[in-house]
Amino acid sequence: MRKMQRDNSLLHELNIGNATFQNNLVLAPMAGVTDLPFRLLCKEQGAGLVCMEMVSAKAIYYHNKNTEELLEIHPDEQPVSLQLFGSDADIISEMAKRIEERPFAVLDINMGCPVPKVVNNGEGSALMKNPKLVEEIVRKTVKAIKKPVTVKIRKGFNDDMVNAVEIAKIVEGCGAAAVAVHGRTREQYYAGKADWDIIAKVKEAVSIPVIGNGDVTDGASARALVEQTGCDGVMIGRAVRGNPWIFKEVAHYLETGESMVRPSKDEVREVILRHGEMELDLKGEYTAVREMRKHIAWYTAGYPNSAALRRHVNEMETVQDLKDAVNRIFVE
Repeated sequence: MRKMQRDNSLLHELNIGNATFQNNLVLAPMAGVTDLPFRLLCKEQGAGLVCMEMVSAKAIYYHNKNTEELLEIHPDEQPVSLQLFGSDADIISEMAKRIEERPFAVLDINMGCPVPKVVNNGEGSALMKNPKLVEEIVRKTVKAIKKPVTVKIRKGFNDDMVNAVEIAKIVEGCGAAAVAVHGRTREQYYAGKADWDIIAKVKEAVSIPVIGNGDVTDGASARALVEQTGCDGVMIGRAVRGNPWIFKEVAHYLETGESMVRPSKDEVREVILRHGEMELDLKGEYTAVREMRKHIAWYTAGYPNSAALRRHVNEMETVQDLKDAVNRIFVE
């Protein structure tokens, strides 16, 4: 096991406005992934801040019945970041005020989502093409609520529009308490290598906390991100799917320079079953089983015969099917 010099500065408390988090490891907001059960698992494994799935400000405005589930927060997962998306400054700020009494610690504004249906509405990463609208949204939202407002951005919309530094300066000037930067353009989605240099440039340009995001897959990459960029926090996204243990592993590595032993098959099995039970309690059997199909595929990625396992898992219809499938996976 490789031993490195201990550096306590890499893992530390993270202060965002008037909110303090026990460490600087952040679960990225991911639609269809970071629901309440998964956030609870990540919190148990040591995430300092967990981010909810993005919520449409317009959906809150129109009292969309499906939005209430997205807004649910459990005491055991706090502190939490609640993320809104939209393109209407008045609606975003007014909805932020409407929900401010809910038990979230910070309010994040999504300016990084690359999904076409979001971008085509002028929302998510499309906002990076309109700095004046960015300014209006952040200024009005900061004024509307007392809780800290943060913003999640990308490197830029495409290679011809790399403006993360400009946008970060704007949101700082409007009173945002922190900015998270994904080192890819919208055009890249999640392909190619994340550009950590842009995160370093944002860090140099603003005085508010900067949270780096992109290509963190383990303790070594988390350390490299902090050392190369000087970022205040580390946001972990796709690498956490099927791997809530990553927070414990990264924290251990940043504190000691040592890699942890991966969880045993029994540990993975128990977490999958717990995850399924929590999904069942929250969403009922029909939805829970279908939600767990993708999660089980992520949990078991790299296992022998994983393609055959996925085909079997995708045929699950009931909770008993789920339990049988999981037990079969871990017995064989």
